[in-house]
Amino acid sequence: MFRTALRNLLAHKARLMMTALAVLLGTAFVSGTLVFSDSVGSAYRDKTAKNLDDVAVSVTGFGRPGTGPGGDRRVLDDRMVATVRALPGVTSVRPSVGGVATVADKNNDPAGSEWGSSAANYVPGKGGKDSRYPLLKGRGPTAAGEIALDVKTAGKTGAKVGDTVRLAVDGPVMTKKLVGIVETDDPRVSAGGSLALFDTPTAQKLFGKPGEFSELVVSATPGTDQEALTRKVRDVLPKDGFQAQSGKKLAAEQSKLIDEQTSSIRNTFLVFAGISLFVGIFIIANTFTMLIAQRSREIALLRAVGASRRQVVRSVMIEAGLLGLVASAVGFVLGLGIATGLWSVLNSSGASLPEGPLVVEPNAALSALAVGVLVTVLAAWLPSRKAAKIAPVEALSAVDQAPTTRSLVVRNSIGAVLTALGVAVMLYVTTLRDSGGLTAAMTGSALTLAGVIVLAPLLSRPFVNLFGRLAVRVSGVSGKLATQNALRNPRRTAATASALMIGLTLITGLTVAAVSANQGVDKMGAQDLTADYKVTSNSYLGLSPDVAKKLAEQPGVAASVPVRMVGFQSKDVPAGLRATDLSKISKVTDLKITGGSLTEVRGTTTVAVAAGYAKKNGLAVGSALPMEFYDGKKAAPRVVAVYADNDVLAEVLAAPALVDPHLDKVRDDEVLIKAAPGKASSLPAKIKETLGGNPIIKVQSQDDLRRSEAGSIDDILYLMYGLLGMAVVIAVIGVVNTLAMSVFERTREIGMLRAIGLARTGIKQMVRLESVMISMFGAVLGVGVGIFLAWSGGHLLRSSFPQYEMVVPWARIGLFLLLALVVGVLAAVWPARRAAKLNMLESIGAQ
Repeated sequence: MFRTALRNLLAHKARLMMTALAVLLGTAFVSGTLVFSDSVGSAYRDKTAKNLDDVAVSVTGFGRPGTGPGGDRRVLDDRMVATVRALPGVTSVRPSVGGVATVADKNNDPAGSEWGSSAANYVPGKGGKDSRYPLLKGRGPTAAGEIALDVKTAGKTGAKVGDTVRLAVDGPVMTKKLVGIVETDDPRVSAGGSLALFDTPTAQKLFGKPGEFSELVVSATPGTDQEALTRKVRDVLPKDGFQAQSGKKLAAEQSKLIDEQTSSIRNTFLVFAGISLFVGIFIIANTFTMLIAQRSREIALLRAVGASRRQVVRSVMIEAGLLGLVASAVGFVLGLGIATGLWSVLNSSGASLPEGPLVVEPNAALSALAVGVLVTVLAAWLPSRKAAKIAPVEALSAVDQAPTTRSLVVRNSIGAVLTALGVAVMLYVTTLRDSGGLTAAMTGSALTLAGVIVLAPLLSRPFVNLFGRLAVRVSGVSGKLATQNALRNPRRTAATASALMIGLTLITGLTVAAVSANQGVDKMGAQDLTADYKVTSNSYLGLSPDVAKKLAEQPGVAASVPVRMVGFQSKDVPAGLRATDLSKISKVTDLKITGGSLTEVRGTTTVAVAAGYAKKNGLAVGSALPMEFYDGKKAAPRVVAVYADNDVLAEVLAAPALVDPHLDKVRDDEVLIKAAPGKASSLPAKIKETLGGNPIIKVQSQDDLRRSEAGSIDDILYLMYGLLGMAVVIAVIGVVNTLAMSVFERTREIGMLRAIGLARTGIKQMVRLESVMISMFGAVLGVGVGIFLAWSGGHLLRSSFPQYEMVVPWARIGLFLLLALVVGVLAAVWPARRAAKLNMLESIGAQ
């Protein structure tokens, strides 16, 4: 039977080519995803390992500096450095100061990525060099006016040793002389960040306090047990306020964190790879069903000469397994190209992944091969069972048998139950108002989609009949023949259309959700923010209070309102507290007071709360609000005002006096600017000029903010389009495959049509119309199901996103249907040409 299966595979290789292509693309997606995630994880681990090469023990302080038992200060200082350095086995202790500094490139934009603009102190050792940062040119910084940069950042600034470099930390622009260019293995820099190095006193002044360090990096003599040394270090540290970790443990923790980060990317891509393979199942099952119908005489002969039903099943399964193995092997090779392409695409879109070699783990290859073979064999299992059940005499007397009425009745009954359950669950989801219903929504969506797929043969009849009437009017006989061909085997038509339907259901649902979210973002920004501009920092450090003061003094600025924020918990429920100039806040946001008076909010004893927060927590004017801040301090200010929920403000509003004591360093999260009448258009340039072309400053108008929010949603949507595009391509292959094999199946029929006078153009038109019917059926079904799922699932967003309101983008929906029409026409090109070229006499005599 193995030889029979191999002969069948080789004999029908042309007909199986499209099926192999579907398996190939699906497994390429799987293998590409696995290789990509392994490669990215390996690149991060390699960079991290090099960066921790000389780290035997890392000592860090945590919590706010204070005084411990015996009067020991809980800070890392020179005395602590000397204590650790005196331990046996320690060769050196490198006191480090870390922070964030944004270096300006040639255009005064940040030279590094938003979260990778790191800064540190340069610690000269023997020969005046820092072994952690090998010098390429110049020397290390030794004075307050000097700086060293990594080689990539230096290239972006265009500065050479001796030139002036512009940078900022959290406030005004600083200029420093570039005295050195270094190399670094810091993974943040490898991933697109920047590195700025200062002498130690300057770094302490910028990022901490004089005489204090953020980390002590302990190096040990060769052969020293890191864990034993770590215990010795812990013994000499005060009991509270410090943490000592071995280099190995630190590397293991970072490796675990890297695995978690890369696994989220891998799992996302694997979901879409699974969708592509699921679509491929329809194509594989369709192909083997048609092949078995065409080979029914051959199967009957095998049964007649003694082959058992089990052997027939085994023969088909071996054939499917060989097909899956070959396609998966080729798909794995193609997946290597996909992995390389993903790296380039994500880096070009700002992902900043580190450079590294392509890593091909055995598990990736085995997983791709196993998935491809398993999917192919599973898809061929039902057709093989059907082949084994055909009696030899029946098979010898019939080439193709229509499905029995009973089988369709059973299928339709199952489909109706699944669809009804899915719709019922999704209607239940519309009554929910929080994200806790996500599991129910996913279950309902899966049931609805599965039910429609099972019901597709029944649904195809009215659609094909309706479309067929139009086709008959346009094309006459060709239209009528195309309609009859599509109705001849509704299960085949439904299976081919379902592959396209799945992709369009997901695409439509995502599009409706994304457009609706964009509309909500527009509404959200327009209803509460009345400021003309928002000034923020490119780094997470925030802005110096001097920024708001400088801007307030500029002509054309009617109001400059700084806003700073801190988190707290009340009864173990986290919330946000915003502080601002309460006398001016109404000029930059639409603040509606519904109870009490905002003028009563002053000092540390009173606050205003949002109406929604007040209702949820049982607060009213006069109530005490228990607050526990993340620095351990507590407060219980009195509520003196209640304001309508406002998207610009947090749950609680207070004076700066309540917030500032809980900040490590007083900084503003943002500054809201209201322009004087007629001055709004010229203000952004003046703001930049006033702040000296500061690279950390970001000035956004209301339109910019809306575009920024919408842009992130659109970016995600277009990424989803790209990932789902593979499933759509496989679905198109399914249409081509079904039509091509259908043409082969109807060779004699096409010959008879040609003999009674149907021209070649009529044959082409017949195949083309059948293709369009299948494609449009899948598209209409997909669009309808997608809109329903988006409508019902969208209700879950209402509680956290009140502005969300479903919007159906009819223009895009029309484009999807138009593309489905084009797909139908293009998919029919090769099968139609093949059908038209068939020799009339040879076709009539075909078996």
